[in-house]
Amino acid sequence: MSATGAGRAPADRAGGGDGPPVVLTFDDNRLLAELFGPHNAHLVRLERLLGVEIAGRGNEVAISGPAAGRGRACQVLNTLWARLTQGASVEPRDIDAAVRFAAAGPGAAGTGTAGMGVAGPAATGAVRQADGAAVPIIRTRRRLVEARTPAQGAYMTALDQSALVFALGPAGTGKTYLAVAYGVALLALGSVRRLVLSRPAVEAGERLGFLPGDLKEKVDPYLRPLYDALFDTLPADHVHRSLDNGTIEVAPLAFMRGRTLDDAFIILDEAQNTTSMQMRMFLTRLGRDSRMVVTGDPTQIDLAPGVRSGLMEAVEILQGVEGVATLRFEDADVVRHPLVRRIVGAYRRLDEGRRAAAERGSPA
Repeated sequence: MSATGAGRAPADRAGGGDGPPVVLTFDDNRLLAELFGPHNAHLVRLERLLGVEIAGRGNEVAISGPAAGRGRACQVLNTLWARLTQGASVEPRDIDAAVRFAAAGPGAAGTGTAGMGVAGPAATGAVRQADGAAVPIIRTRRRLVEARTPAQGAYMTALDQSALVFALGPAGTGKTYLAVAYGVALLALGSVRRLVLSRPAVEAGERLGFLPGDLKEKVDPYLRPLYDALFDTLPADHVHRSLDNGTIEVAPLAFMRGRTLDDAFIILDEAQNTTSMQMRMFLTRLGRDSRMVVTGDPTQIDLAPGVRSGLMEAVEILQGVEGVATLRFEDADVVRHPLVRRIVGAYRRLDEGRRAAAERGSPA
């Protein structure tokens, strides 16, 4: 049973002022202990994130503070309670995710890109929040992957609905990880026969020189992030077996030329480092009953000066084309360490300052 409010948020909610505490009543003391966390750690985290005070007594929780914070805390606690009643656990990252959804407003968990047409069998499910919104989930052999921001929820919905998805945004927003998890889920369902993952072999501002070893040993360092996502969503023996029999293929972008990829889920990562010709070549590999995801961070382009990113050009050219969806992530969607979000924001402000200075014709 969901938490039930013994009191309503006061009428001063819109004005943002303090008012009477909101009181929630719960009916399962065992789950209540999990909701509070060890030594009330979950409540303390929620207090810090929303600027409220939360006091638990018996089977009741009283929330005090600014009206907006009280309302969001009430929504978050109901959402976390709904998780527990559905058999899921509550961890600090789940609290952070619930706060993001609450801040985004009602129904944000279920937002997606409309009007794209269904691409094929879906690999996502959903977990219901207390307000009825559905948070998309992906089930893999090793873990349950949930959307942790509204943008991630929209991304996962787009993966269900579109044959080609572009995902643009800063590091740490889950662009690649969610795409790999989705592909792994499709493979397990038998919806595709192959999972193909690729990256351009471009050095990030370094000159690595001659690399020893055979061809695989030379290119694997460029593809390591893709392997990391695979091993996080599948047992290691399953990954090795799938790589050996060709069910999963991890290859540099240069190896895609001349191929037709039928009945496959195809991912191109770090696509901001493709040239126009490379991107055109890759997009035209899409074969029968296949789907494709292209991810990249427009702020981390390592191409030579004056060379336009094939990713940015493709997004511009294919805007409005049926079957193509474009998702953009922002600083607020970073789900790594909280410091990463602040780092991304600091660099974004630096870039914006430099662009503004260049437009004025003065040095940054």
